[in-house]
This record gives sequence, C-alpha cells and structure tokens, in this order.
Amino acid sequence: MSKIFIAALVILSLVVVVSCKNQDAGAAEQTESRSTAVYTKISPQAAKTMMDEQPGITVVDVRTLQEYEAGHIDGSINIPNETIGTSNVETLPDLDATILLYCRSGSRSSQAARKLIALGYTNVLDFGGIIDWPYEVVK
Repeated sequence: MSKIFIAALVILSLVVVVSCKNQDAGAAEQTESRSTAVYTKISPQAAKTMMDEQPGITVVDVRTLQEYEAGHIDGSINIPNETIGTSNVETLPDLDATILLYCRSGSRSSQAARKLIALGYTNVLDFGGIIDWPYEVVK
C-alpha cells in the first residue's frame, strides 16, 4: 500500500472517532439537562398556595376515572397513574410546565411523579392524597 493511502485511512479513522465522541457528548449533555429533575413532595397547603397564585397551573389527579368522578379538586384533570408509561403524556405536552399531582393517599401520585420525571418532565410536584386535602372538592 502506498503511504498516501495509509495516511488517508488514518485521517479518515480519526474523523470518525472524533465525530462519534462529539455525538456521544451531545447526547450526554441533553440527557443531563433533562435528568436534573428530582422527585419532590410538597404539602397540600403549598399546593393550594401555588394553585391560588399561579392561574393555569396544571393539577393532575392520577386516580381512576371512577374515583375522579366521585370527587376531585376543582380544575384538576384526570390522568390515571396506570396510563402513564414509557412515552410522553399527550395531555401534558410541555415538559417544563409545573405539574402538581395527587391521588387518594399519596402512593400513586408518588409513582406517577417518578414516571413523569423519568420521561423528561422537569417540574413535577407531588402533594399526596386527597384524603389529606383540607379544602373543597367538586363532583
């Protein structure tokens, strides 16, 4: 083989290696920026204050539809925990929106919060169960 051919192969190999490393670094940066969200539990009182001070904040009841229809927090939407899986939730398109979650006792809202964070949602807050909600509910 000629020296020029060997030199060209070496240069091509280096370009491929550098290109792959840059792609891996970019993917790591993107993953890192989304993985900064952590599970956060807040009190029902803190959630109520946020609802009062931030009109339009997203409040999600992760109980079943039947439980939701029996009584829920006014303005909340129903997305059962069981429907939250491995892809983004269609009714929650903004990964950076503040999302307040609740269920009956706090178990399902904790599970749902962790699943949403794993999906890339960055501002998910769990305020536990409706059984601890000292304010009005609607049917």
